Amino acid sequence: MQVLSAIDDGRIRDLCGRHDFFWLDLAAPSDADIQHLGELLGLHPLAVEDSVHFGQRPKLDVYGDNALLVLVGGVASQPEDENAHPLEEIHCYLSGDWIVTLHRAPYDEFERLGHLFQQTTTPKTERYYLYKVIDAIVDSYFPILSDLDDEIDALEDSIVAGARGRQLEEIFRLKRLLLRLRKAVVPMRDVFAREIDAITELTGLEADSRDYFRDIYDHLIRITDEVDSYHEMIGSCTDLYLSTIANRQGEISKQLTIIASVFLPLSFLTGFFGMNFDWEVSNVLAGPWTFLFLGLGTMLASAAFMWWWFRRKGWTGRDD
Repeated sequence: MQVLSAIDDGRIRDLCGRHDFFWLDLAAPSDADIQHLGELLGLHPLAVEDSVHFGQRPKLDVYGDNALLVLVGGVASQPEDENAHPLEEIHCYLSGDWIVTLHRAPYDEFERLGHLFQQTTTPKTERYYLYKVIDAIVDSYFPILSDLDDEIDALEDSIVAGARGRQLEEIFRLKRLLLRLRKAVVPMRDVFAREIDAITELTGLEADSRDYFRDIYDHLIRITDEVDSYHEMIGSCTDLYLSTIANRQGEISKQLTIIASVFLPLSFLTGFFGMNFDWEVSNVLAGPWTFLFLGLGTMLASAAFMWWWFRRKGWTGRDD
């Protein structure tokens, strides 16, 4: 199969005239390029308009002997929660003579697939090539999900070690990312669940097994399930974070209560001996050792007794 990365009118007309199947992959095409491509390949004006504006929801529109399949591929980055461009909208024009893919930024998955096609000498059916292009888009989510799994595990460990405000920000970033992934994957799953036969029945495609596209549908189901499970794990991280914060606040409150309880008898003793009644000063607080025994001694004894009582009850120290 021929792999093209630019619009070459003469070569494209020659390949179409000989019905030699080819793949044209265009990164960041201009509006004029898309319009010209539509005239060259006879694309439907509505399909061309969708590609000019982009921002389309995943869908499949069939126009006679060709179709426009809008998909959203994943763009992996580390860490994933700080990925500024996790998704790439890709417009795939499918027919029995060619595949055309349009996207706004270079897509690494297509570069690797193009090298693979050029190195393969064994001829394949058109359905197989369609499958490989679509499968490359769908499978691009698996590295993202693998990295998210590691990030969520590391996040849980860090929360258990000690909850911090930075972790709460990371939780919200992961939630937003998972929501974006789900909004992209679920419509693609629905397209392949309802309209998979429309792709296999395009005019000019060689008859081949439909298991190829069922395999893509199975991958989309698996990706959707993993996204949902990770969303639940992030919810568990939120609960764990709030629980850790509550436990820390409870520990601080317990320590402050112990300090206040220790000072309660000390306040009583200093208040009692500070009343300075005549009888008390003459009979109780008389003598050189009164200050040490009745003053400091009773306060130290009461503090020591309360600390011993707290230790016996298990109210001091961490709850392990």
